[in-house]
Amino acid sequence: MKAPAFWTRNGLPARMLSPLSCIGTAITAHRMAHAGWRAPVPVICCGNASVGGAGKTTLALDLAHRLTARGVAVHVLLRGYRGSAQGPRRVLRGDTAAVTGDEALLLAEAAPTWTGADRAASARVAIAAGAELLLMDDGLQNPSLEKTMSLLVVDGSTGFGNGRVLPAGPLREPVASAASRCRAAVLIGPDTSGALARLPPELPVLRAGLAQGDEIASLTRTCPCCALAWCKAMRSHR
Repeated sequence: MKAPAFWTRNGLPARMLSPLSCIGTAITAHRMAHAGWRAPVPVICCGNASVGGAGKTTLALDLAHRLTARGVAVHVLLRGYRGSAQGPRRVLRGDTAAVTGDEALLLAEAAPTWTGADRAASARVAIAAGAELLLMDDGLQNPSLEKTMSLLVVDGSTGFGNGRVLPAGPLREPVASAASRCRAAVLIGPDTSGALARLPPELPVLRAGLAQGDEIASLTRTCPCCALAWCKAMRSHR
């Protein structure tokens, strides 16, 4: 689904929809006021303030590899967007994107991964399976599981659009509200959208970039068309 063009501008459509945005903001604030289940292990959330991709899965993959390399039994939790499976469910070898969603398949290559809309339920079964640390791909606006630390992922090229909440803009909640629950922001790529100016000045900003992995070299040698498709897929998952 392509984002509406007016989400990048504060034009007439955005202003006309702003009353509905106020309602959505109030609903999200009310939902987030409820305390979630506190897991007996640390919980790290890679979330964002806007809808769509910002680089959450890429960051979660990187953290999963780093934590696993340090000997931490990390398990990943995510909703399983567009997957048909009902959670909580562990991603199994042989699963397809139609069952679990494509992000879950990527993450399962790095660490045990569980899908399910109820993050607290997924957390309980993951802990029972031996998880020492839970890593959430998305879920910043999901209050069912208390986070030990949240990171606000920001795509430097798209930022926060016109800065308005759905449906007047791309935000799930105001930037300040999301940032208030995060330990730091992770800016992916150069800030060409002015996103940093919208963040609270006291929020630490970590900078990251995307680079092609070794897999692209083998794809290039075997089939240039496959390599091109892989690059396009990576850009769509930023």
